[in-house]
Amino acid sequence: MSAIIKKVVLAIALLTMLPSAQAHRQWLLPSSTQIEAKEAWVTIDAATSENLFDFDSNALALEGLQITAPDGAIIVPESTSKGRFRSSADVKLLQKGTYKISLVSQSVMANYTLNGEQKRWRGTEDKMATEIPAEAKDLKVSRTFNRLDTFVTSGKPSASVLKPVGQGLELVAVSHPNELFAKEKSTFNVLFDGKPLANAVVTIAAGSVRYRGVLNEITATTNAQGEFNVTWPFAEMYWLKLSYPAAPTMKIEGMPAETPETRYSYAATLEVLPQ
Repeated sequence: MSAIIKKVVLAIALLTMLPSAQAHRQWLLPSSTQIEAKEAWVTIDAATSENLFDFDSNALALEGLQITAPDGAIIVPESTSKGRFRSSADVKLLQKGTYKISLVSQSVMANYTLNGEQKRWRGTEDKMATEIPAEAKDLKVSRTFNRLDTFVTSGKPSASVLKPVGQGLELVAVSHPNELFAKEKSTFNVLFDGKPLANAVVTIAAGSVRYRGVLNEITATTNAQGEFNVTWPFAEMYWLKLSYPAAPTMKIEGMPAETPETRYSYAATLEVLPQ
């Protein structure tokens, strides 16, 4: 087999291993998760992409950006910008300790009948009343609450921002999110409205898949106390995703998947360091 044919065969093999990597994912990505500079800054990128942490699809809006300082205060970024593939926020870290950066949003989807035709609509809660005609019939509405988290530490890590909010779907780090190491086990709790969520399936994926050729997703399921463990296979930026209620596992051919009236989606970006 010639060298050219070998390369073609390898390329085809890599493509066949990547179908699950092509789903669109929403994420936050900090320029650094641990900062020791005297004047500490961090840039947060927000995007939707097919390849995890690659800027290949769309920027996320930053209207719902929330930055919680180590003392619990909510701070605003020094500057924000939105481009074609990513939005960015520059944050000055005036306090020492761990910051929680979150992007919180809500989307509304509706199906209805108008003049005998099936219609679909997607938008925000405040626009629904004005954009869906009053004469619409058979109106069915579903709402999705989304939350993206990441964590950044200036100096020594602190734990105040790790306390649960008590609303919606949350990931609570038992192992500090800025002290995760390859080949070591970390523990997390999943909560819904402040209570442990049992049997929740968490999907974990590492970035830089284009250099590995395989996604190598990890899945974990929470126990009765809402707890799960993960042993990180290697150092990298990781993305954790879960939703509630869980997506249906069975679909009837020719029938659209049933959408719950209210759905919660959560994702976190965490850095795993080398030992």
